[in-house]
Parts: sequence; structure tokens; C-alpha cells
Amino acid sequence: MSTVTLPQIYSYGHPLDMGEDKFGLLRDSSDAATDFVELRRRFADDGYLYMRGYLDRGQVLEARASLTERLAAAGALDPDYPHIEAIARQDAGYLFKPDLTTGNEKVQQLLYSGRLTDFYRGFYGEAIRHYDFTWLRAIGPGKGTNPHCDLPYMGRGTHKHMTCWLPYGDVSFELGGLMILENSFKRMDLLQNYVYRDVDAFCENKPAEVAKVKEGKWAFSGTLSHNPPAVRNKFGGRWLTTEYEAGDFLTFGMFQVHASLDNRTENRLRISSDTRYQRASEPIDERWVGVNPPAHGPNGKRNLVC
Repeated sequence: MSTVTLPQIYSYGHPLDMGEDKFGLLRDSSDAATDFVELRRRFADDGYLYMRGYLDRGQVLEARASLTERLAAAGALDPDYPHIEAIARQDAGYLFKPDLTTGNEKVQQLLYSGRLTDFYRGFYGEAIRHYDFTWLRAIGPGKGTNPHCDLPYMGRGTHKHMTCWLPYGDVSFELGGLMILENSFKRMDLLQNYVYRDVDAFCENKPAEVAKVKEGKWAFSGTLSHNPPAVRNKFGGRWLTTEYEAGDFLTFGMFQVHASLDNRTENRLRISSDTRYQRASEPIDERWVGVNPPAHGPNGKRNLVC
């Protein structure tokens, strides 16, 4: 890292401490792309795998074009620019658009067949299954995603499934990709009382929680913090990220603390998807499978007596 000049990085409105003991670059594991024994070892050590250039760049950009075409049709893009550039209309903000992947052949083929599913099949060493729900985001200028783990949102099946974060295009530090908190998945002393909670569970004997659910809110949001520097100070380690290119993906487990950089461009959208893969032999979270998954809607709620 000492040979790389990095700009000031921001996450959720906070400047990160750029000292070498607090910030670094992701380890690229593309050198071991076909060595699944080595990839499993690195995953056990690091809690993530960053696979630079693993996917076909042309295929990823074709999928991007299919998404930006739909974003343009939905009125999210500035019509004065070609849609492939993903130039947002003013105040586009945070666009969560899973519907853009429904019936989208280019995206479905990229995420749920071919080289990507071959990767997870090789990593697990057996048949796999993926969630049917695709988290598709188009992040406009402003704050990114705050620090969290994924398990509170999808923990009713196996806890050994993996997230795949995939950018649809090149993502500079300014545009703002995903970042991992180094070795945070090993800090169960700090995660124990947080990570096993379910965002869709609520106490039916607590009126305040019932009221939130009736309003369409969560009793527990799943957020770990709104302050990435404070999280790093508490957990130790470094925030790790990189400048991504179309064809890269980053995969990690359910206990890995992660967040995103802020989009500090003037008007560009950062388009990415989150998908989940697991062993077919293990139980799956019912909220995320089927033709029309319940997701975090009313049918996904679980009432408890607390």
C-alpha cells in the first residue's frame, strides 16, 4: 500500500482515517481462481474473496446496458446522455430496484448460470442453490450503505451462505464501491448480541414494536452503526476496498462487517447487485425463494412473545 497514493475516502458522510493501520486495499484472489483448496483457505483466513476480472467483461457490460435501458425507461436517468453512462436525474439518491432484474435475461444469465455459479459450485464442492430475489441498487451521489452484517436480513436458513457483490461497470474510489472491515467476522465477542437478531421479528407484547411493524417499519433495522470510523475503532483491523472493474466480484460470509463508500461524483449512478448462494443440501430462508418471494413484506414477519 505504501506505493499507492490513495485519495481521502468517505463512507456514510464520514472521512475515514487513511493511516496504514486503519485503511487498506482488498487482497486479490484471482491468482488462485481455479484452486478451490487455496480459495477456501483464504476465505477462512480473510472472510472474503475478491476476484478481479473473473467474469467476462463484455457479458457484464451487456447486463449493464439492459439495466440502464430500464432505468432510462423508468425516468431515473438524464435523457441528455446515452443511458449506458448512467447519468442520474438530479437528486436521484438511493434507488433500490430489484424489479429491473425480473425477466432480464442478460442479468439472469450472468448471475445464475455459467462462470459465477461454477465458482460457487467449486467453492462448496457440491450442488448449490441461490436465492431467487436479486438485490439491485443504483446509488446516486450522496451517502452509501452504513456498516452491517447480512445475517440479520437472511438468517432463517443456513448461516453458511455467501453474498456476491457485483458492480455493473468500473467503480472508482469517487463512485464508491463496497468495503470490508478486516477480520471483523472473527469478533463474535462484539457481534454476538447483534448478528443473530432478525429484522423481520418483533415482540407482539411490546406495543411500540407492533406500531412500527404496522407502519411498515422494522422494530430492529439491522444497522450496526452510522459511523464507519467508530466501528473500525471498536473492532480493530482496517477498512479494505479497491477500485473495481466490470468483471470483478467480491464475495463474503454472513458475519462479515461491510459498508460502502459514498458516491462523490456529480451525477453518476453506481449500479451493483447483491446475490446469495449456498449448498443445496442446507436449509434456505423462505423469504427469498419462489416466483414472488415474501422478502421483508408482511408475509415475512415473525411475531414473538418477548
